[in-house]
Amino acid sequence: MSTPHLITASDLRELGDDPKLRIVDATVHLRFGDGAPQIESGRESYLAGHIPGATFIDQLVALSDPDGEAPFAVVSSDDFGAVVGDAGIGDDSRVVVYDTENGIWATRLWWHFGLEGFDEIAVLDGGLQAWVDAGFPIDRGESGYPPADFTARRRPERIESTDEVIADVDDDSVLLINALDRDAFAGGHIPGSVNVPFGELVDERGRLKDVPALREIFDAVGALDAGVRPVTYCGGGIAATAAAFALSAVGRDDAAVYDGSMNAWTSDPARPLEKS
Repeated sequence: MSTPHLITASDLRELGDDPKLRIVDATVHLRFGDGAPQIESGRESYLAGHIPGATFIDQLVALSDPDGEAPFAVVSSDDFGAVVGDAGIGDDSRVVVYDTENGIWATRLWWHFGLEGFDEIAVLDGGLQAWVDAGFPIDRGESGYPPADFTARRRPERIESTDEVIADVDDDSVLLINALDRDAFAGGHIPGSVNVPFGELVDERGRLKDVPALREIFDAVGALDAGVRPVTYCGGGIAATAAAFALSAVGRDDAAVYDGSMNAWTSDPARPLEKS
């Protein structure tokens, strides 16, 4: 892999019958229209077509804590280990994750695995569309792997709570990075934040930009300064993981994600917002 944690469709194809390989469709559908966003499990689209052998992990149903501070709050380490173990992922597995959307659901699962201490995971660059564009076959219906034992070892430094972000606002050693689009950022953001829209981190095909381009983007907002620790956020903790993923590509493996993001921050109207 030319970029850590990123794999091309051709490279994935060459892995062939590696017995440790586990391919995961992480798709969730998020639709915007009149009213509140519509969120749907990606299971039906997985059944309609997926990379041969791939299993499906339902992040919306199985990996979101309904009692968390925001809709997509992470589940406990024990629950995460049980879900991915049931999906056939063990401590010695080699995981490739993808989605059929814009990559942010794949990076969300990539980040969640990293949060639980597992690093043998890569994101398929360009998602399922890149696989199809390469002329490779797809399967339909259910696929899967035998259950395995997965040991979750949470890294608390990879995740921020609202209380921690409140403190971060006044901490010059923390750089808050908002990954929403520029209009959303201008409409209201956590004080002191900089804006790196996740859509500007990929090209027109949805593939991650090269390292020099990413370094230029992050350097422009001070995210490459060794004296600061990046904390990414967005609306609900999903696009924030795309920013964290891109940061890892330029060597910033120390980024944390504000899991509750703006959903949690704005739940208390007393918390301040900046507009620009």
